[in-house]
Amino acid sequence: MGGVTSSIAAKFAFFPPSPPSYTVEDDGGGRLVIPQVVQRREGVEVLKVRTKRGNEVVVVYIKHVKANATVLYSHGNAADLATRLRTWACLRVGYPTAVNAHKCSHCATCRHKNYDYSGYGQSTGKPSECNTYADVDAVYKCLKEKYDVKDDQLILYGQSVGSGPTIDLASRLPDLRGVVLHSPILSGLRVLHPVKRTYWFDIYKNIEKIGLVNCPVLVIHGTSDEVVDHSHGKQLWELCKNKYEPLWLKGGGHCNLEFYPEFIRHLKKFVLALGKSKLSTNGSKDPTPAVENQKKPSETETTGPADTFELRPDLPEVARNSLDSRLEKSKKPNKPEKSRMSVDIFRRRKGLAW
Repeated sequence: MGGVTSSIAAKFAFFPPSPPSYTVEDDGGGRLVIPQVVQRREGVEVLKVRTKRGNEVVVVYIKHVKANATVLYSHGNAADLATRLRTWACLRVGYPTAVNAHKCSHCATCRHKNYDYSGYGQSTGKPSECNTYADVDAVYKCLKEKYDVKDDQLILYGQSVGSGPTIDLASRLPDLRGVVLHSPILSGLRVLHPVKRTYWFDIYKNIEKIGLVNCPVLVIHGTSDEVVDHSHGKQLWELCKNKYEPLWLKGGGHCNLEFYPEFIRHLKKFVLALGKSKLSTNGSKDPTPAVENQKKPSETETTGPADTFELRPDLPEVARNSLDSRLEKSKKPNKPEKSRMSVDIFRRRKGLAW
């Protein structure tokens, strides 16, 4: 029963591009490159990080000498690392991308780390909820151990299904600088059907974890999202302990928010506010963050071997109420509230991207 449930969950939750949109190659000088997107350049590193579950995930790290923060980006379920890099590169905003990382004033405030989940792109293994948790943990540890990034310098960014690993990690790190939730989900099952309770077999139970996040949280959602209803974003924002002014983009869908000018402006405003909050906290005994007063919702009508990093196994294991971690327990399934759409109907209607 557990294996069947896991397979069904993976079927509606993960859609890695096939074939992958990029390759990872050795440039002949001992460095890894992604020739389709990221050429060899100073300040851009491509590496592979091994997770505690034995998979190797591909990571792109973009450094900047003037940066005072680092963004760890978790992408959606129907994209891989290269497709997201191309999107941001086309926008020429430098957030979070490598191609234009040195051309944008906004990018001067942040370093960026992008990665692919297990089973996506050139990362090994198979996609699953627990694997994505292990993936983001491994990338976080790499930032700490290889690049000496402190928690109070780190901003976690989760888009769509990427809100799952983002909120999970944020709920365990009390001193983060901030969190961005871009078209987030309340839980996997709630994308399919607006259930009123959380079932044991649900995945990415963000609704139960968001209250454990201590840092300022920015939520961005389109009001016409055809895949994840914008009520998901609104409810998560209401449950946040440390709210930042959200952005509800009128008419925005699920995969086009980056093309709204207000999206970039609001994101930059949030990052700069976090930086000012950090400076005021360091220079004053008053720990109240500068972003606490930004709670009024806003709505806009603007339309190789040397590169493989091994991690020390010292990150504490945290119990989660995830699907994968509970498959071995025999539990009686709860009586469904209503008949639900089949997975195939859902996939046709929703466009396979959340």
